[in-house]
Amino acid sequence: MNIGHKRWVIADGYIPPDSTGSSRELVSHDAMCILNCNAQNAHVEVTLYFSDREPVGPYHFVVNASRTKHVRFNELMDPEPVPHNTDYASVIEADIPIVVQHTRLDSRQSALALMTTVAYPASTGSLP
Repeated sequence: MNIGHKRWVIADGYIPPDSTGSSRELVSHDAMCILNCNAQNAHVEVTLYFSDREPVGPYHFVVNASRTKHVRFNELMDPEPVPHNTDYASVIEADIPIVVQHTRLDSRQSALALMTTVAYPASTGSLP
């Protein structure tokens, strides 16, 4: 299936600095949820943009054929960890069409907040 786009943008990135718990389920985080409906693996690159410094990336990973993968931004480490308590945006590019959704869990308070939205499909145009 040729569902999705090769380039996606998440303009709102922010990993809350604190969490109510230490278990993985309760750690505040941003995540990109990626769906690959194709018969081949998707090779994905992520570049982060900041308001006060140069971009960081690319981060690399694979989403297997006919699978989904949820990648937490706060677990990306190479080329460097994603800073917490810092605004950022991300551009996600793949060699085949994919679908990207953005999710944030903010567990700084006991009344947890969860936000999700589909990323912006930006398959046309060029980036620097």
